[in-house]
Amino acid sequence: MDSTPPATPASSSPSTDEPRSLRIEDWLTVLIMAALALITFANVLVRYFTNASFAWTEEISIFLMIVLTLVAGSAAVARDRHIRIEFFAESGSARRRRRLAQLGAACVALLFGVLVLLSARLVWDDYRFEETSPGIGVPQWWYSIWMPLLSALITWRAVGLFMRRTRQSDTELLADQEGSVQEQLP
Repeated sequence: MDSTPPATPASSSPSTDEPRSLRIEDWLTVLIMAALALITFANVLVRYFTNASFAWTEEISIFLMIVLTLVAGSAAVARDRHIRIEFFAESGSARRRRRLAQLGAACVALLFGVLVLLSARLVWDDYRFEETSPGIGVPQWWYSIWMPLLSALITWRAVGLFMRRTRQSDTELLADQEGSVQEQLP
């Protein structure tokens, strides 16, 4: 037997470019996933033993999945892990890469800024017309209020990413992208 401890990757420490406040999003992701698993497991047990299911589980699960998507999207934007075409984003000069990173962050901020406005209108309509949820019958705005709030969080994270990429020098960007590639390798 080999008594040497397993090697740990050198890049296991968090990036210096990454915001420290991402711990909130990470813990929310864990808690939401745990709640989804518990709700689904409880529903499966009840359905198995009684041939009936909890009516509220589908409504709550859909709500939690939407919240999970937005919270994880916020963390992805802050970590600069959002969807992009790597062929274009990581080719060319460092200046071109930085400009594309800034353009991507600006587009994400614009998209979610518009989503804040549109979903705020939806929340107002849900409140004004006293819409209720179909499964439980609670006010619909209890669910829809999270869309503009979490979209505003993503907008804030995208603006922060844009500002970090603006202050960053070309060599820092190249070093940051190299660190990201090393983290992704097995």
